[in-house]
Amino acid sequence: MRSDERPGEVVELRVHGLSGANAEQVLDRPNVRQVAGDRSGGFYRPRAGYPDTRGAGGVLLEAYRWRDLPSGTAVRTLSLVFLLPFMLCNMAIWMHPPARGLAGTTVKALCRLLALTLTAVYVIAVAGVTLDLVAWKCMGSPRCLNDRSWLSWLGERPAGLRLAVLALVPVAAVGLVWRSSSRPGWTRPTFDGPVTASGEHELTAVGQWDAAPLVSRLRSIHVAAAFATLDAVLLAARSAGGRASAATAVLLVLTTAVLTACVVLVCAHPLLDRTTPAPRVDRNLRRLRNSACLLTVAVVVVVAAEPGRWAAETGLPGYEEAVTLLFATQTVLLVVLGAAVLWARPRLPGGPPLRALGAPVIDAVAVGMAVALSAELVYRVADLLDRGAPTGAQPGSSPPLAYKWAIFGFFLAVTVASVAGAVVALASRPARRRAAADILARDHPDAPPEAADRLRQVGKVIARARFTEWLTPLALTYAGLAGLGMATSTLGLLRWNPGIVIEGWTPIPADLVHFGIVLGSYVIAGVILALILGGLFAYRTAEFRRYVGVLWDLGTFWPRAAHPFAPPCYAERAVPELSRRISYLTGQGQSVLLAGHSHGSVLLAATVLQLPPPVCARVALLTYGSPLNRLYARWFPAYIHGDVLHEVGQRVGWRWINLWRDTDSIGGWIFSPHRPGEPPTAGGPAGSVDRRLRDPGNVVAPPSDTVPAPIAGHLPGESDPGFGDAVRELADRLRGAGPAPPIRRAP
Repeated sequence: MRSDERPGEVVELRVHGLSGANAEQVLDRPNVRQVAGDRSGGFYRPRAGYPDTRGAGGVLLEAYRWRDLPSGTAVRTLSLVFLLPFMLCNMAIWMHPPARGLAGTTVKALCRLLALTLTAVYVIAVAGVTLDLVAWKCMGSPRCLNDRSWLSWLGERPAGLRLAVLALVPVAAVGLVWRSSSRPGWTRPTFDGPVTASGEHELTAVGQWDAAPLVSRLRSIHVAAAFATLDAVLLAARSAGGRASAATAVLLVLTTAVLTACVVLVCAHPLLDRTTPAPRVDRNLRRLRNSACLLTVAVVVVVAAEPGRWAAETGLPGYEEAVTLLFATQTVLLVVLGAAVLWARPRLPGGPPLRALGAPVIDAVAVGMAVALSAELVYRVADLLDRGAPTGAQPGSSPPLAYKWAIFGFFLAVTVASVAGAVVALASRPARRRAAADILARDHPDAPPEAADRLRQVGKVIARARFTEWLTPLALTYAGLAGLGMATSTLGLLRWNPGIVIEGWTPIPADLVHFGIVLGSYVIAGVILALILGGLFAYRTAEFRRYVGVLWDLGTFWPRAAHPFAPPCYAERAVPELSRRISYLTGQGQSVLLAGHSHGSVLLAATVLQLPPPVCARVALLTYGSPLNRLYARWFPAYIHGDVLHEVGQRVGWRWINLWRDTDSIGGWIFSPHRPGEPPTAGGPAGSVDRRLRDPGNVVAPPSDTVPAPIAGHLPGESDPGFGDAVRELADRLRGAGPAPPIRRAP
């Protein structure tokens, strides 16, 4: 038996946070070796023979590196960029308030319906480019086809044939997102722990149940809805002006039936959420998907081959109405979702007034982003077909008015939200600076005069860190503005141009409104470019990924329960893998000190709730920079709340220490915000969990240095003396817990 596997040893298992560092940085050791796992997620220890292989209190050091689970290759990273609205919509369903019964079911149904409309927006946007702008408008205009040989070959063909040929592009687009959102290269049984335990709280569901059946069922529904949306666009154009044949009418009825079935099925939670095998359900859903595919083939054939004249309209008949109807439906669903959340969330005396509003806020952001991206796609292609003329100046390639209203609404929401953010930042700055001054006065009462500049720097960092509490009302403001902007898109049905309407009702000239639309279009283009560059550099540059990759890591933590085209969930592997490793170590007679930074503390909380009691008896928990209470309890109240946190503490025998700093803008206290020397605000053992670290330790340079200690903020603090003290205390408590009980292994 190797020296690092002797019974009675304490293993400090470190889990990094969002977009964490490599294993060498997590362990603060230059030479490490992998002891379990693979390249995407693995466990590392200092290399044998290295003189400094142990940590504070003589513990064995080990790190779990999961940073490559959310992404991996550059292709996957780029796919996450374009799947961002789907990912946000999927994250929103996990933000529902802690309500059961009809209220909880209603919120979940609305989230899944909004996810279904995002699939329709995706298809409608691609169809708007290929069918409306190119096949109908440009190919029907000799001026647009001039000097464009790559389009003119199809320009002289009948309208039905043009639409049928270019309908293959939306079909390929559906196949692209279907393929890019497929499961990663691992199967769940490989990573299931030998022993698991279920708790009464919903956080135990994260990583414990296999989401593959749910994702497969949702995928079948969304693929069927995507093809049915394309069919509806083609059939609406063909039947415009009363020109529908018997075949077209039959196909239109079948398409309506498929869409209706998809809407009903996404609300059938008992059917979709079944974790036990349901071969009959899965088989019927696959039949629905395959029937929708065959129906699309039939629609394309009928559109291409059916004789008869088409309606003489400037744009694709029925397309603009379909876009406006879809945007109006999303607006209504967002309003109903907001009302349902207000109805479902519990009334807690003294609780935050904006608590548990994450679902409508994030869904509004997701829908607004999807609409803005689709509008920008159509707007840019129209601009290209206009040969540089102002978009819409040539009616033959003008985008639908609903997209113009959407771009104007996006620009207005971003502008007003930015101004509101600046106003809130300025208005709250005096109070935040006063609070920072009080903290500095208690931390450094005897600071010399020459430390005045350093005190001001630290005070600014503390004041900025306290701005986190103001982000919730700002996000709610942007969500409301985004929903209002989407509601204005319904004015496109009345053929009202944004510039003319606003000039008629306000003193704002139409040219300024048009300038806002153009500027908003470039802002959206800039956002798209930034996301693409961010995805590339996040894959290639570790430091850049620390900031950009946070979004992917947070969004892909939650299983895909709303949108199947969202990126795969890494918690389905990380949590069972951690549970299995911890069970193995305790089975060898060792104790495990779990140390989680930032989001790593959330992974460990979910893991602890799944460990059986014999394993928990040999486990301690150290969290630092943890957002469990400060962010997750506010945005995911059904999964992180006081009862859940107390159960985590009880499972580890309250061998739990949480380290936090006033300079941290993400992490914070969990049970009690008391300072050293003050009584805790939480009673019982929970009051001893939180330990505040003074940051920086001093505002003057020590005699051995020329500069003061750096400000740590949210950075990991393994080198902080307070971290070492906490490790030694927890290790001593584990060593006094007695011998490890035997672990029964699965055959």
